Amino acid sequence: MGAIPKKAAVDEADLVDSTRRARLPPMKSLIAFEAAARHGSFTQGALEIGITTSAVSHHIRQLEDFLGVPLFNRHAGHAVLTVAGHTYAREVEQAFGMLANATSVIAPQSSNSFLNIAVPNSFSVKWLQPRLERFLKANPHFQVRLATLHTHELDTNRYDIAIAHGPQPTGVKFVEPLLVERLRPLCSPQLVEQLGLRAPQDLAKVTLIHSNNPLNWIDYFRRLGNLAIKPAHDLWLDRSAMAIEAAVNGLGVVLESDILAENELRDGRLVAPFNDQAFTVENISYYLIRSSSMRNAMEADVFRKWLLSEIKAANLKTVC
Repeated sequence: MGAIPKKAAVDEADLVDSTRRARLPPMKSLIAFEAAARHGSFTQGALEIGITTSAVSHHIRQLEDFLGVPLFNRHAGHAVLTVAGHTYAREVEQAFGMLANATSVIAPQSSNSFLNIAVPNSFSVKWLQPRLERFLKANPHFQVRLATLHTHELDTNRYDIAIAHGPQPTGVKFVEPLLVERLRPLCSPQLVEQLGLRAPQDLAKVTLIHSNNPLNWIDYFRRLGNLAIKPAHDLWLDRSAMAIEAAVNGLGVVLESDILAENELRDGRLVAPFNDQAFTVENISYYLIRSSSMRNAMEADVFRKWLLSEIKAANLKTVC
């Protein structure tokens, strides 16, 4: 055989270099990271994928070493995504969604009774997940994948049905109002007694806890008649679940709904210092979205009916 032409040899070298550049992270570490990031917990992620919490931690350490950046901040047994971790989690979730879609295209039987549900993180942790066991028991043939929904990324190819929190989503075809939030100031009973909170004007004595909520404190004070209140301090947290926990720990007063704070209100860890209907405001904040592809439409409809029955059982105000 003759010598390989110079051009062909260069192309082959380019191909080898390109393959080297496309180096992929360890797949087991990716799976562990995606599960832990989606649940916001190493322990819950470990339960989902059937390994130990320490194994999840080990896999994530391997991934961080591979990437050269920390994905979680670890403090006193808690792990919170870093900025890089949030970004990577979104990208990995999208990549896994693309793999699932590609699989369903060539092997549709693999997605039978498989339901992809996307929900806001705090709604999932505080309200949906504690009830999900009932759905799974009622529908034992279903396989459920629960993922975090980022409302600014409403790609309906990534889920069969979703619950969005915030203003009414635009740019999606199948969307319906779902829930009305009743929002009011909430705090620990100890803080009420310590600061003598009796009327909204007393909020000038406290730290106002802000979260990623469609109705903020400025909106709330405007709804009450343009109250001019300057709090002692402000604390911003990016998730309602974190804001509720901060209020339970006595860090300040949070503006939150009975939907997410139901457990804390039931057991008395949170109270409404101004327990008067005049200081409660309503806001349509939750919307139900269906995939435009109508993939797994039957399963999505079963989930929708179950969800509405749970909302009714919880005495929440629905729009559907």
